[in-house]
Amino acid sequence: MTQIAHDKTDAHLNPQELVATFEKRFAGGATITAGLSLPAGFSVTTLFGPSGCGKTTVLRCLAGLERPNEGSIRAAGKVWFDSQQKICLTPQQRDIGFLFQDYALFPHLSVVENIAFGLHVCSRHERDQRVAEMVQMFDLKGLESRRTHQISGGQQQRVALARVLVRRPRLLLLDEPLSALDATLREQLRIELRRRLSLFQIPVIVVTHDRVEAIALSDHLVIMEGGRIRQSGPVEQVITRPSDLSVARIVGVETVLVGAILNVHEGLATVQVGRTTLLAVAPTIPAKCVHVCIRGEDVAIQKGPSGETSVRNHLPAIIQSLTPEGPLVRIGLDCGFDLTALVTRPACTELQLKVGDQVTANLKAPAIHLIAHD
Repeated sequence: MTQIAHDKTDAHLNPQELVATFEKRFAGGATITAGLSLPAGFSVTTLFGPSGCGKTTVLRCLAGLERPNEGSIRAAGKVWFDSQQKICLTPQQRDIGFLFQDYALFPHLSVVENIAFGLHVCSRHERDQRVAEMVQMFDLKGLESRRTHQISGGQQQRVALARVLVRRPRLLLLDEPLSALDATLREQLRIELRRRLSLFQIPVIVVTHDRVEAIALSDHLVIMEGGRIRQSGPVEQVITRPSDLSVARIVGVETVLVGAILNVHEGLATVQVGRTTLLAVAPTIPAKCVHVCIRGEDVAIQKGPSGETSVRNHLPAIIQSLTPEGPLVRIGLDCGFDLTALVTRPACTELQLKVGDQVTANLKAPAIHLIAHD
């Protein structure tokens, strides 16, 4: 597949494609506050958090479908919204593509008619050329004359994306792009969706409350709760180093405990958790009481003696539960505190793990994230 070239007249973009800082207040008392900065070129930024935290409101404000009460939104040096200057461009003037959760396809139109719907200003030749390009890029060959009810859910999603992207927008906004699909199809389309989006070389903002989807699609993760952004940054950083207890819970850290730092030596903290001590990388903010965060995939299960290893923490444990979760098995452990491990099904079978087994839970010091606790 080839990348789409954008024929914008203002091709020399600012280093920051979009900078937005705004507040949206609702009559019922809810307030949504956002601050975002997106680089030019392709990247996927995901707004992630529980239902009702304000993700879709932020997306709609960026699109021009909602008007913030205060703040500003600028893209490539152009003002989209400014409360002080009383500027608020329409969605059409902002040159964005918005994919709604239900795709909003026209049932009375064919696949190619749906894709071509937003190209009224183009000549017939250019319209046909762009539509043919989308049909090829989104693997819709042979479906051109079908109505939307005659194609699958995955094909409907591709048609909806093609209709949005055929206009070559400067920014793409996706509201729960995979939620209308069943679980099996969602899993298949995650990687495919990101691959297709990368061809267009534009910033993408996605709204989702699905953790796996957020991690699979994103370069940057923005965690929202209660109408506010709690943390933002590269996916790996946010997932493995949550800034506070709330973020740790939102991103799904399996084990979160309260511990006490006994001492710090050469960057390593000795932490008391229940009747067990752990070695962890010391927090950047000095603290005595901490939240101890351990991701399930960072816990390695071993039977028999540990042997020579660089791993700092070897915890004798008893298996309390084994719960299959798709390709993984969630293991509940008692090692002086409750600890959750996630291992693959083949690994669980190979180790012949069963409830009541005595095992060793191995944990590297950098895998234990400490958050200062007031």
